[in-house]
Amino acid sequence: MSYPPIVTPSGATRPILTRGLGTLDGVGQLPVIAVVGPTAAGKSDLAVELAIRLGGEAVNADSMQLYRGMDIGTAKLTIPERKGVTHHLFDIWGVEQTASVAEYQRLARPLIDGLLVRGVTPVIVGGSGLYVRAILDDLEFPGTDAAIRARLEAELAEKGVAPLYARLTVEDPVAAAAILPSNGRRVVRALEVIELSGRPFSATMPSYESVYRSVQIGLNIPRPVLDERIELRVHRMWAAGFVEETRKLHEAGMGPTASRALGYAQVIKYLDGEWTEEQAVDETVRATRRFARRQESWFRRDPRVVWLPYDAPDLPAQAIRVVSCAS
Repeated sequence: MSYPPIVTPSGATRPILTRGLGTLDGVGQLPVIAVVGPTAAGKSDLAVELAIRLGGEAVNADSMQLYRGMDIGTAKLTIPERKGVTHHLFDIWGVEQTASVAEYQRLARPLIDGLLVRGVTPVIVGGSGLYVRAILDDLEFPGTDAAIRARLEAELAEKGVAPLYARLTVEDPVAAAAILPSNGRRVVRALEVIELSGRPFSATMPSYESVYRSVQIGLNIPRPVLDERIELRVHRMWAAGFVEETRKLHEAGMGPTASRALGYAQVIKYLDGEWTEEQAVDETVRATRRFARRQESWFRRDPRVVWLPYDAPDLPAQAIRVVSCAS
């Protein structure tokens, strides 16, 4: 079977390769696979199993696992847990660096292309929805302006997010409807793009137009079960030395992105004497549960995601069948 070439956002084309396809009966090039869903659903383990069975390699799409040293708090797989599978785009940034999805895309796209050239199946894994879309979809990221950003962030710090969000609802109601009113960082970014480009921020928001032949597998997990798993994970993080990990990173100088990361932000408040340790634990659990709901909402909006039960005894086999049907 032959396929048309991939068309990149720039209009260039690249062929679909047909090497290394015995796993799926030689039917076309394996698609780029993405394992998505809420935190603590079991994405990393499934990605490893798929990579083993399909001769693939894992590509990280968790924005916080890009940071070196942020291991316990991000539930980064240990080397033994990776079972010999090569993992890409882990531990590539220092914690002082500000995360950039545009920079991530610049690194990830050539990596995916290189894996396909070698006949290796890319298995993207992570719960940062925009980072997954930055690889798979036709997304372009507007530039930034330090002066505009600084002015808007100063306004955010002084007045809070509400007046900025109100401004966004007037200037770009489509973008406002897609951004949580409490997400100051995203509101600031939207207003920055509007002022810098003169275009609505919504014009740059993701569309469901893939640049790769891809399949997304979501892990479906009942909310009460997920809530319990999140609480258990947080307590295990504490027992594994999360506070000490955060202390070292905090003292080394965490940048604005890393210091606001889920769990780390709560521990820093404990280390700085603002909260008790018990408060930090409880707030980490609560914040993680809220985050998991946002993740699920993001991925549920994408009609291309195929949802599978997280606890299916034959989960890897079910996932491979999904991949086979997409090829």
